[in-house]
Amino acid sequence: MRARVLRVGTLVVAVAGTVAAVAGVALHFLGWPVEVLVLAASGAPVLMCGAMVGVVGFAAVRQWLAAGAAVVVSAVAVATQAPLYFADGGGDGLPITAVQANLLFDGADPAAFVELVRAHNVDLLTVNELTRAAVTELGLAGLDDLLPHRYLAPGQTASGTGIWSRYPLSETVEYDGFVLNQISATATVPGIGPVAIYAVHPVPPIYDIGVWADELSRLTTILDQAPGDRPVVVGGDFNATHDHTRFRAMTGGRYADAGAQAGAGRLVTYPTDKRVPPLVGIDHFLLADAHATEVETVDLPGADHRALVARIVVHRT
Repeated sequence: MRARVLRVGTLVVAVAGTVAAVAGVALHFLGWPVEVLVLAASGAPVLMCGAMVGVVGFAAVRQWLAAGAAVVVSAVAVATQAPLYFADGGGDGLPITAVQANLLFDGADPAAFVELVRAHNVDLLTVNELTRAAVTELGLAGLDDLLPHRYLAPGQTASGTGIWSRYPLSETVEYDGFVLNQISATATVPGIGPVAIYAVHPVPPIYDIGVWADELSRLTTILDQAPGDRPVVVGGDFNATHDHTRFRAMTGGRYADAGAQAGAGRLVTYPTDKRVPPLVGIDHFLLADAHATEVETVDLPGADHRALVARIVVHRT
């Protein structure tokens, strides 16, 4: 009797794990416009781990056909995540360091943030949730001394966005029709020439799923219209992960995700203000005619995101 109960229990766990993995794979590939499913897609990699539970469980009770099916699900799951873990080369060009940070309104410690910029010898900085008070505090902490060129669209709370640069900025644009501020500028980089810089922050899906999808689509169109005669660096809190089809649509063609280029794996950045560790990676750099050699997350005291630090080789076009 005990052996039978153990066998049934093992089968139940194996089935549950495999079903969870199938759900994770489906969430990765299918962009259903339903809020709960979009949110669940952020956790797709965790669900996919259930496939290995299925393989082990079915094998333990000698259900070989089911074990084989679980192996197939495991293989598909691995294929969805593998591109994040294998660096895909590079190229010649100028090495620069870029940081993307969400400051949580006035929450981030300005002195700690400026020290992060100094310690990593940052050349380009994109910032979200930038308030007017934060601009003042960051200036007093010395950010403008390190990065003297800036284009800012600060807001009262979450809407503010900014670009700081070691290099002169021109051709500044703020894009209309978004809930939060989306901006771009052109940095004149010695030895390279013009480099287009975008700082973006689409709304989270919990704001309104339709608006979230529309803003990601419109940002894709804006990036597709970026000048083709120069490299492009896009930093932002995209409120989307690698497992969202709408984010991956932005990385096809001309653009690549910096973390995937560098083989950095799952770079989880949010949330950092809870008792649990960060769970999802919604901060990203997208690159065109540039290549990331290293991308890492770093703590940002007072914020609810980890910052991204990317070492990028900007190609000569």
